[in-house]
Amino acid sequence: IIGNDLRTVSLLQLLLLVYGVCVPASAQICRLLGQPALPLLSAQKDINIGAIFSFHKSALLKIQPFTSKPKPTICGSLRGFKYAQTLIFTIEEINNSTQLLPGVSLGYKIYDSCSSISQTVLSGMSLMNGYEETLSDTSCSRPPAVHAIVGESNSSPTMALASVVGPFSLPVISHFATCACLSNRKRFPSFFRTIPSDYYQSRALAQLVKHFGWTWVGTVRSRGDYGNNGIAAFEETAKQEGICIEYSEAILSTDPKEQFLKTLEVIKKGTARVVLAFVAVGDFIPLLNVIAQHNITGIQWVGSESWITYRTFAETKEYSFLSGAVGFAIANAKLVGLREFLVNVHPDQEPKNELLKEFWETVFQCSFRSNRSGGCTGSEKLAELQNEYTDVSELRIVNKVYTAVYAIAHTLHNEYKSTETNYVSDFSSQVLEYMRDVRFTVKTGEEIFFDSSGDPAARYDLINWQPADDGSLQFKHVGFYDSSLSSEQCLQVIQEHMIWAGNSRQFPVSVCSESCPPGTRKAVQKGRPVCCYDCILCAEGEINNETGKIYWSNDGKDKCVLKVVEFLSYTEIMGRVLCIFSFFGMLLTAIVSFLFYLHKETPIVRANNSELSFLLLFSLSLCFLCSLTFIGRPTEWSCMLRHTAFGITFVLCISCVLGKTIVVLMAFRATLPGSNVMKWFGPLQQRLSVVSLSLIQMIICVLWLTISPPIPYMNLSYYREKIILECNLGSALGFWAVLGYTGLLSILCFILAFLARKLPDNFNEAKFITFSMLIFCAVWITFIPAYISSPGKFTVAVQIFAILASSFGLLFCIFAPKCYIILLKPEKNTKKQMMGKSSSKAL
Repeated sequence: IIGNDLRTVSLLQLLLLVYGVCVPASAQICRLLGQPALPLLSAQKDINIGAIFSFHKSALLKIQPFTSKPKPTICGSLRGFKYAQTLIFTIEEINNSTQLLPGVSLGYKIYDSCSSISQTVLSGMSLMNGYEETLSDTSCSRPPAVHAIVGESNSSPTMALASVVGPFSLPVISHFATCACLSNRKRFPSFFRTIPSDYYQSRALAQLVKHFGWTWVGTVRSRGDYGNNGIAAFEETAKQEGICIEYSEAILSTDPKEQFLKTLEVIKKGTARVVLAFVAVGDFIPLLNVIAQHNITGIQWVGSESWITYRTFAETKEYSFLSGAVGFAIANAKLVGLREFLVNVHPDQEPKNELLKEFWETVFQCSFRSNRSGGCTGSEKLAELQNEYTDVSELRIVNKVYTAVYAIAHTLHNEYKSTETNYVSDFSSQVLEYMRDVRFTVKTGEEIFFDSSGDPAARYDLINWQPADDGSLQFKHVGFYDSSLSSEQCLQVIQEHMIWAGNSRQFPVSVCSESCPPGTRKAVQKGRPVCCYDCILCAEGEINNETGKIYWSNDGKDKCVLKVVEFLSYTEIMGRVLCIFSFFGMLLTAIVSFLFYLHKETPIVRANNSELSFLLLFSLSLCFLCSLTFIGRPTEWSCMLRHTAFGITFVLCISCVLGKTIVVLMAFRATLPGSNVMKWFGPLQQRLSVVSLSLIQMIICVLWLTISPPIPYMNLSYYREKIILECNLGSALGFWAVLGYTGLLSILCFILAFLARKLPDNFNEAKFITFSMLIFCAVWITFIPAYISSPGKFTVAVQIFAILASSFGLLFCIFAPKCYIILLKPEKNTKKQMMGKSSSKAL
């Protein structure tokens, strides 16, 4: 093992103790006792890649006493040979490439884990250390025997492998270990994978179940890291989606038959018609055999990627009850030239290799040790076989082995290209760092990269098992899941192309309780999940918002009806009348503006400050328009606009009136001997006063909208049988600050105008401003109690009425006398009349 610190030495001693060797701390030379762990397939080249596959289905479990050297592990039937040959095929493809690692050949060392955690750890140690019989001090200063390890196929052995090699920064890249726990970078700092994490698959399965409306399901899982973590993630997401789980059973391939019979009884007694099987292939086979023996049908199976594309299951007629199964599978791919490579494998290529002979004997059901008719001759042809090994129509997991090897090759290529070191003699310890940043596209068109947890992008095909013409089952592509898309688009299902349990086109239903009919509501059954409920008649005053809408029981209480949503609408009479008055006020203001423009050079227009008059007319037109924002369905924008527009336009209007009032007072003072007061309130000062007074209101409105703006609000408390849709003020302080500032300016304007009411009539318009401010203040003082006490849409109507009344009051009181003189008394519209003196009146 690389490294010579105390922790490393202790780990070495512990592992050697497990495998039957006791080494004192002072030992300088270690000698391996027993047989070294040798690779089953190997080819020594310039750079070597390690691999660990489950060539055999299972290991015979045996409890080790740790008091003597363990005996060799005995393995069962052959499995995983296709993965190994795919790795060799990929390495040869890379070696023949001139673009990737040019002039350098890749080699390989492939071990069998036998689906055993201890065997996986032993293989990983051998890939790091080599398999020499004698270890010396120099053994710990050499680089590892391989630069990266591909494997393992199962999650639990992969966790053990990643834990052992992780501290030494040796990358482990798995093609089939999907447990979400492996994404923990603190525990597994050097782990990567080309297959998505079960975290995404579990979430996808929960969304799939929700999509079909199955709210009552059973689950079966492998009793291991794969099944436990996968179902845990599924249950978490299912709870969020409103899905209830009736039962959750755990199985393991080594369980006694009684355990599988118990699981079968749970499935039979359950009322859920949908069962999610998040199990490994080896664990699922004993349960399927028990189900087949008891002829259990009618269950809609939902499968995880570990078995949903397992060809052996589909071709086994006893498993026909799986017809209609649906689940997510890794995206399929086509590898050009792979089949030709697979069928060209022959024991004569390596006569001393026992694995090749074992493979040959397994696929042809013969023996090289027999001279009888059942003996192997070597003339058998793999190309004539149709089995899982020669089938290249389903290369979902095989493709992940392919991409894993390419990920290592691109990492090495990028590392040596950037460091410009010699491929053979020099070795950079930064393979792990380069693999984190690797990004490339393989020949299949798939882009490969890893996120911060070492995971690839999660993309799945939705597979449906449908009967083929020969009686077997075929995998039909009926949709996909892509985690990179939005939540609304990540799951796509072509439901019309699907077959369900029992080869039926009838969509299966799996709920604890049927949907409640109209006029009733749900009542949860005591002690049962929320998906189980009784349906009772809607009582008066009850609200049912199950579908996001709010209901009220009708008079007969035989069904639920939608509550009436009330707001001041353009379509009702009151809304139309208010709109007419708003447009009428806008039109009247425009006519006055046009009249003033035509007579802008006349004395009465010039004498009454034409610039402020036009600005006042403009602000009055905005006041009439802002009343329209209070009509219609409240939205976020309309709620913010109606209050701020009202506050700003009315302050602009009052600022103009206040400016005109001050001008009247200043003009009178200017006629006194020695007075020079008008220079302090000329046209520039008038403009600045209007702008500054309006700016203060704008700042108040901005603070209001920033801190707590008005928002739409559904008031359910005022009426029981209907909803009032109104604007919540957000910050009440902001609302009353806007009204208070407007009222303050109005009172100030009223006081000044009242003081100037007795100035000479021919010069004075202060008494008209006094009348207008009197009307304005009266309207808004009476508005406050009316606003507070008015219900529903009448609250908005009162506010619109106050806006229109005060606007019409200003328009008529200030501009009606002037229009009267312009149109009906033009003889008074002269400079002589404007300059005429009448008896002075004291203030």
